[in-house]
Amino acid sequence: MRTYKMSPFRKLLVPLFPGLDGGDVLHVGRALARDGQVVLVGLVGIPEEESLSTAAPLAKQMREAIRAETGVPGTHVRERVRVSHQPLLELKAVIEEEKPDLLLLSWPDSFQALLASPEQVFSTLHCSLAMVRGPLPACIRSILLPMRGSAYAEQALRISLALAETCQATLTSLHMTPPESDFAIEPSFRGLSRVLDNLPEIEQRTIKADDFAAEIVARACDCDLVVMGLTRPFPAQAASLGAITSLVLNDCATAVIAVRSDRPVHEDLYTEQSGSAAISVLVDKWFAETTYYADEFADLEYLQSLKQKMGVTVSLALPALNEEATVGRVIETIKGSLMDSVALLDEIVLMDSSSSDRTRAIAADLGVPVHIHQETLPQYGVRQGKGEALWKSLYVTSGDIVLWIDTDIVNIHPRFVYGLLGPLLLREKTLFVKGFYRRPLRVGDKIQAGGGGRVTELVARPLLNMFYPELSGLVQPLSGEYGGRRSALERLPFASDYGVEIGLLIDLFEEYGLHSIAQVDLQKRVHHNQPLTALSKMSFVIIQTVARKLEQRYGWKMLDEVNQSMKLVRYEEGRFHLDVEELGSRERPPMITIPEYLERPRR
Repeated sequence: MRTYKMSPFRKLLVPLFPGLDGGDVLHVGRALARDGQVVLVGLVGIPEEESLSTAAPLAKQMREAIRAETGVPGTHVRERVRVSHQPLLELKAVIEEEKPDLLLLSWPDSFQALLASPEQVFSTLHCSLAMVRGPLPACIRSILLPMRGSAYAEQALRISLALAETCQATLTSLHMTPPESDFAIEPSFRGLSRVLDNLPEIEQRTIKADDFAAEIVARACDCDLVVMGLTRPFPAQAASLGAITSLVLNDCATAVIAVRSDRPVHEDLYTEQSGSAAISVLVDKWFAETTYYADEFADLEYLQSLKQKMGVTVSLALPALNEEATVGRVIETIKGSLMDSVALLDEIVLMDSSSSDRTRAIAADLGVPVHIHQETLPQYGVRQGKGEALWKSLYVTSGDIVLWIDTDIVNIHPRFVYGLLGPLLLREKTLFVKGFYRRPLRVGDKIQAGGGGRVTELVARPLLNMFYPELSGLVQPLSGEYGGRRSALERLPFASDYGVEIGLLIDLFEEYGLHSIAQVDLQKRVHHNQPLTALSKMSFVIIQTVARKLEQRYGWKMLDEVNQSMKLVRYEEGRFHLDVEELGSRERPPMITIPEYLERPRR
C-alpha cells in the first residue's frame, strides 16, 4: 500500500563553515527533506585585510568535512569550497544557482562566518530561510509554535508540521495578544484561526500577555523546540530581525528555529497575509495526506479484510434517469466483481427518477431492487432532481457506508466503487470521499479529451476559493461519484437539485472539518456532454446553494424569491426572446429528523 506524506521542501541548502559543527542545522535539514535533497556547500570568509591564499588550509579542512557527509541518503555534496572576502555574495550566487526551497543557517555562528549582520543577510538573500539555534535534543518530542499572525506564520507552520510528523512530536500553537485586545476581532489572526481549527493534530492555546518574548521563553521550558516566524515591526521592514525574535533567540534555554519566508509583504495587507498564506499550508497538507488513487485498493481481498475488521456494511445506490444504454453494464460490472465474487457490497439499489425508458426493467432483470424516488416518502411531497434521489436513497438502504455513482458511465470499471470505498475502510476518521478523474467527453461518435468540468472551473472552484478556501484542494467538487458514513450523511441536509454535491461538501466541512473529507483518483471517466443551456441552469442553482450556505454561516439573508427565476435567452426563427424558468434551490432536512426513517426496519 502506497503512502503519501507532505513534502513541503524538495531542496534545502545548508552552508558549512570552518570550525563550526553544523550538526543541528544538518539534523533539521534532513528531518525536513524526507524524500527531498539536502545540498551542502562549503564557505570560507576571509577579512578584507587578509590575503585569500591564507585560506587554503581552511578550504582543505572544509572539503574533508563535506566529503565525510558523502553517501548519506538524500545529501548532495558540492565539492567546490568557495573562499571570498564577501562570503555573503558567494552564498547569494549559490542560492541563485540551486534555487532551494529553504536555506538553513545556525544562529548566530553562520552570520559571524558570513561576516554580515542579520540585516545584511536578510536584505541580500532573497529566499526562505530558517535560523537554527541549538542545542537540539537527540529526540524532539514536543514543539511549541508561537503565533500572533505575522507575515511569516505560514512558513513557521509549514516547518512545524513537517518536523512534528518526521519526529513524531506533539505540536502546540500559542496565540498571544495584548491584555486589552479582543481575540474574536484580531485581524492578523483571523485567517490563521480558520487554518488551525482544521488541523486537529495541533493543540491550540490562547493567552493574553504584556511581554510576548518573556512568555515564549517561560513556556519553552516545557518543550524541546520552539519554531516561530520573525516578528517584524510595523510598518514591516524586510531586513529586520524583530525585537521579540531577537530576545527569544538569545534568552531561550530551549532550541529555537526562527523563520523568514521569501513571500513579498505588502504593507497594506500586512495583517491579512498570514491567514491567506497559511490556507495554502492547510490545503497542501490535506491534499498530500488524503488524496488516494484507485489502484491502491485493487486488492479486493485486502479491502474485504479491512471491511471485516471494521465491522461495517456497505450499500451502493445508483441514481438514474433514462439510462437504458448504460445502466445494465454498470450493474453487471459492479455486481459481478464486488458482490458476487467478493462480498464488498452488501446491497445495490437503483434509485430511479421516473425514467420513461427501460432503465428500471433492466435493473430488475439483473436482480437489483428498484425504487422510484417520486414514490418514496410521498407524504413529504414530490420534487425533481438528483439530490432528491440521493436523499431518499438513505431511506431505502441500510449500509453503514453509502456510496453513489452515476449510471451514465460509459467506461465503467469496479474501481469507480472500490476506489471510493478504500479510504473509508482504511481510516475511521474519514467520513466522506469524493472521486475525481480525467474527463474526456463523448460528442457524437468522437471523444474529446479534457473537455469537461466547465461548471466546476467557471463556477464551483471560484466560489469555493472565495468563500471556502479550505475546500480548494478538491479536484472535482461536483463529481457524481462519492460516498460516506451513514452516521454523518444522515445528519446533513440534502439539496434536492444540482446543488447537492457542493452543498454536502460545505456542510461536511462546516460540521466535521476538512480532515473528515478525502478524495480519490478514479483515473478516467467517459460520459455524455450536456448542452450549454443545461450547464447554465446548473450553475445558477449551484450559486444559489452556496449563497444559502453563506446565509446559514453569517446569519443574514442574501436571496429572496425573486432571485430564484432564471431568464434564458432563446433564439428561434430569426429572433431572440426570453424564457423564464423557476430554478429555486430547495433543501431536504437531515434524514435522521424524519420519523419514518427512524422507525424503518433495519436489515
